[in-house]
Amino acid sequence: MPIYEARPEGLEPVAATTFEAEGWKERGDIQRLLRERIGAIEDGLLVLAEEFAGWVDAARRIDLLCLDALANLVVVELKRGSDGGGHMELQALRYAAMVSAMTFDQAVAALAGFRDRAAPDPEAARAEILAHLGWTSPDEERFADTVRMILVSADFSREVTTTVLWLRDFGLDVRCVRLRPHRLGDGRLLLDVQQIIPLPEASEFQTRLEEKKAAERKERGERAQLLDRFLRQLRRTCGSADRPAPRPLAGC
Repeated sequence: MPIYEARPEGLEPVAATTFEAEGWKERGDIQRLLRERIGAIEDGLLVLAEEFAGWVDAARRIDLLCLDALANLVVVELKRGSDGGGHMELQALRYAAMVSAMTFDQAVAALAGFRDRAAPDPEAARAEILAHLGWTSPDEERFADTVRMILVSADFSREVTTTVLWLRDFGLDVRCVRLRPHRLGDGRLLLDVQQIIPLPEASEFQTRLEEKKAAERKERGERAQLLDRFLRQLRRTCGSADRPAPRPLAGC
């Protein structure tokens, strides 16, 4: 849907543009602006690192690694182009797996380096994370219990949205946030930020639906296991009944 400027004489559509046409760079512009105001895509996030590469393969980097208020890590994957997001959902999954074992102390080190690479202050970073979580001391069992993913792009292909919806069916928290630039007549640039999966208005209902589906899958799996055990026991019992009784030994 287009954006309109409300004027006394009526509604005036604001011309849509693209990041490419505006000369915006993915890392130097979009990533930088979101890093400085991460609340534009979701409230309650703390940016732990930018271009995070805390593993052996340093060629693979997370655009923005964040921490939400529930101590979940959040992988933010960005795409500038209007090519539908490419394979960003697969990249985000890979990154989520790679950081899933991150400890509280590793998060402290990441934030300290992000705040000041030349002279990191681990104590200040530790205090900032604890304050963000509302904790008095670290709780390793609760920290990074889940890794969430937020995909941010100017557009999303059907392949990406279908994959995201399928992953959400299996309990993975993956979200799609669309960024669309619009140019006002006076030269100012507006950025329309919309979460499209899950729709904010239906988020609670969709979460309940996903939980119901997950519970049904678990129940089906448990029933299948019970049936399998029953059949194995039945085969053992029937096999014993069909076997002829042993002949008595001589002299017995």
